[in-house]
Amino acid sequence: MGRRARKRQRQGGGEAAAAATVTTSTYTDDEGNSLTLRDELTAKTVALLDKLEARPAASAYDRWQRRVELLFERLVTRWEISGLPLESQKELLGRYRLASEDERRWVRETIAAHMRERYPEIEI
Repeated sequence: MGRRARKRQRQGGGEAAAAATVTTSTYTDDEGNSLTLRDELTAKTVALLDKLEARPAASAYDRWQRRVELLFERLVTRWEISGLPLESQKELLGRYRLASEDERRWVRETIAAHMRERYPEIEI
């Protein structure tokens, strides 16, 4: 650990302090699997969502697919499937890409409902 990292730790700053203030919501499906989502998006993420819509070469399906994946990456903090918790971004995204169509549909619908509640101006 370097000098700057120790100083941030003493001052209560850094990623650990920012992560501690993040509020989340947990949604559970009929099988008992749960998905935990951040309650807020950063301004940078909202700007990225807008930028995705401006890509003229991409098909509507490609833009929609990328939009859902971007929201998954930015919102999901934890996904518990059959009692196995996944928390790292690499694990979460990998599992989403390998998910069955029913699992993906549930995740998309959950994210869409979450966004409608918190960000009604942003379309999914």
